[in-house]
Amino acid sequence: MKKFLKVLLLVVVLAFLYFGFTTYPKLDLISGFSAKSVASGHFIDNRPLDLIQKTDNDIDMIDLAKNSIDDAGKFAISSVYGLKERKAIYREGLGATLINDNYDLSKPYLLPKRTKLENNLPFPYGNKEPKDTAFSNVDYSKLKKAVDNAFDKTGARIKRTRAVVVLYKDHLIAEKYDTGFNKDSKILGWSMTKSITSSAFGVLAKQGKIDIYKPAPVAEWKNDERKIITLNDLLHMNSGLEWEENYSTICDATKMLFQAEDMGKVQLEKPAQFKPNTHWNYSSGTTNLLSLILRRQFKTQQEYLDFWYSAVIDKIGMNSMIVEQDMSGTFVGSSYGWATPRDWSKFGLLYLHKGNWNGEQILDESWVKYTATPTNTSEGKYGAQFWLNAGGKFPDVPRDMFYCSGYQGQMVAIIPSLDMVIVRMGVREEEPGFDFNGFLKGIISSVKK
Repeated sequence: MKKFLKVLLLVVVLAFLYFGFTTYPKLDLISGFSAKSVASGHFIDNRPLDLIQKTDNDIDMIDLAKNSIDDAGKFAISSVYGLKERKAIYREGLGATLINDNYDLSKPYLLPKRTKLENNLPFPYGNKEPKDTAFSNVDYSKLKKAVDNAFDKTGARIKRTRAVVVLYKDHLIAEKYDTGFNKDSKILGWSMTKSITSSAFGVLAKQGKIDIYKPAPVAEWKNDERKIITLNDLLHMNSGLEWEENYSTICDATKMLFQAEDMGKVQLEKPAQFKPNTHWNYSSGTTNLLSLILRRQFKTQQEYLDFWYSAVIDKIGMNSMIVEQDMSGTFVGSSYGWATPRDWSKFGLLYLHKGNWNGEQILDESWVKYTATPTNTSEGKYGAQFWLNAGGKFPDVPRDMFYCSGYQGQMVAIIPSLDMVIVRMGVREEEPGFDFNGFLKGIISSVKK
């Protein structure tokens, strides 16, 4: 009996040590992800906790978190096995922010000044209901089948699509939502937010206030080898800076999103690993550094906050959009943009029309061309904070397609040769869960040239 107890004790000790070595370091990230997800989903999109836990947080390891919501205090708290409790607060107009224990809740904060588009036009150029338009070259039966096929049948959890919106020749030709979602639901775009960040630089470039081919205005780099890195290198994810982005483990990206107070500084402080423009490396840290650089272009925090909305977001009527901040007050330009699927489609439409929005040139045509031009060493799959099909990732889709892409299969596909924008939002990535090539092919094939 004593021998058995000794063996049992040894097993328990080894199990505890294994847990401590493999899992405990992840708890802070798990509870951080969960608290932020719960606060954003509940307060931005009014989702009940049960729905968030079943459809947003049902991710391996993340589902270990225990969550609670304080509606009166407007915050969410998460922990794992009672350990590593994290808190995310909500502020109207700013969304949710994951905070650390030393965050000063009494500190005053600024809100972006918003302007709602009121032009009495139907969607997509306004916020009225879209016109009923029928195109003779669209096989609507085939289109409906393609859209329906993007969604799970009752009870299944394989494709997990939440919304599909299809624009053709500036008209809404298809739209569908999963149970619990509708045209007013705000959905997190994750890394599609990177394309929003890029567009802010596009406006500054159009205004002649920034030259992307000059060294990036980062004072911390002026005395070392990083001083030659340009904004062009950063926009292209081609800076040569050290960075690891692997969401299956603890890495630079996860520590930045769920621990850092000032996310832009995480990439800023990384050393150069390669010469600029020689090694493409996808980095959410780079986009948050771009957001920090953008912040430094303005004299005041208020000007910075207002610019994102006045320059692009509200300009094209994306009035539902909220870009959330980190603890330092910098927009998390890599990942935290929320908007309705219809509003995400408006952003695609802006780029489809080469930066022109209903007659107003918001971005130079040259900027949109730059955006959709392959980055060196990316093998035709990446431009300037946009993904590309130039390398044939989707074999049955035109090569001129470029697109915003986000974690769990968010997409705004822009196809100039077909005058089409396709939005898909969900919580499942590509095969074996969701077949993006088949989805896009089905929609495209319903339209005769």
